[in-house]
Amino acid sequence: MKRFLLSALLVLGSSMVVAEEEVQATYERKAITPELAYIAAKAAMDSCRNSGFQTAVAVVDFTGTPVVLLRDRLAGFHTTEIAVGKARAAFSFRTNTTELTEATKPDSPQAAIRLTPGYSVIPGGVMIDAGGSMIAAIGVSGAPGGDLDEVCANDGIAAIQEILDFE
Repeated sequence: MKRFLLSALLVLGSSMVVAEEEVQATYERKAITPELAYIAAKAAMDSCRNSGFQTAVAVVDFTGTPVVLLRDRLAGFHTTEIAVGKARAAFSFRTNTTELTEATKPDSPQAAIRLTPGYSVIPGGVMIDAGGSMIAAIGVSGAPGGDLDEVCANDGIAAIQEILDFE
């Protein structure tokens, strides 16, 4: 990868500072493939289905955009949006939503995070790591209680864990 020197002029009050630093023009980022995201989402949905729950499952990439979104036949219409929100929250805040729920209780200074549009700060969102990098997140919605959503999400990750371990 080529690197070059960038000269920057910074104006601070009446003084001018010239700084030279090495700047990288691009960067590489690991991202989950749609195929692997589908395997994880399908395994999560099957896990919930086998427990008698109709759910929606979303896998989002580093931008929070769904790579895969599945909704079981009888899952409520609201479950798709919540599943995406859980996955986005897990990825954006770099923590599983169970821990995020605890950290953002109504009386905490971080409580406002719960009101962030597009995020669902309730259990059921889990980060997906590969080779030490967070590559995606999975969110499940529809089981009776977020703790059961999280079980299904973890089952989805378990289905691809061997592949992730080789990254």
